[in-house]
Amino acid sequence: MELFINIIDFGGTIVFAISGALAGMKRKFDVFGVFIMALVTAIGGGTLRDLLIGSTPVGWMQNTVYVYLVIGAVAFAYLFRPYVRKLRRSMFLFDTIGIALYTILGLQKALAFGLSPVICVMLGVVSATFGGVIRDVLSGEVPLIFRKEIYASACLVGGTLFFVIDQTIGDKVAMAVAIVVVFVIRLLAVNYHWSLSLGQK
Repeated sequence: MELFINIIDFGGTIVFAISGALAGMKRKFDVFGVFIMALVTAIGGGTLRDLLIGSTPVGWMQNTVYVYLVIGAVAFAYLFRPYVRKLRRSMFLFDTIGIALYTILGLQKALAFGLSPVICVMLGVVSATFGGVIRDVLSGEVPLIFRKEIYASACLVGGTLFFVIDQTIGDKVAMAVAIVVVFVIRLLAVNYHWSLSLGQK
């Protein structure tokens, strides 16, 4: 189980870092600016989650692997920039994979602290979305979580589904299914323009 969680953790770090790096390059930031964008996107949500549950020093400060993963992700984004830019939805796909992975990672971290399922799901959403919030703010964009798009709600559904499946089949299957569900909901929501907007169109 620990290996499976580590894979999710490192995978989420990489895809979110690439998402942040792409956002920085889109805004024509310099190398340092792109690295900062990648770093805050990758570790922002997890840092807030750890602070909320009192897990300090926060995770990435205890393991320099996270910093190396971010550096590697920035290098990847730069090296393959000509190819990545041709993929119109590359940043969206990396961001969607990232929220799916981090939802379950944050939920698992909260579970380890003995918190209730409701709080665990909420912290999963925090882990998944707040790195992107910081990225969007630094990019001068309205954060996705505040728009009418289905974003955080996909994390809520996936987190809730985890607990349902965990009680019947097992935690590994629950984690895998929940990750896929978050990804698919977000993908379908964008493709078919689903939203939860209460305002005028």
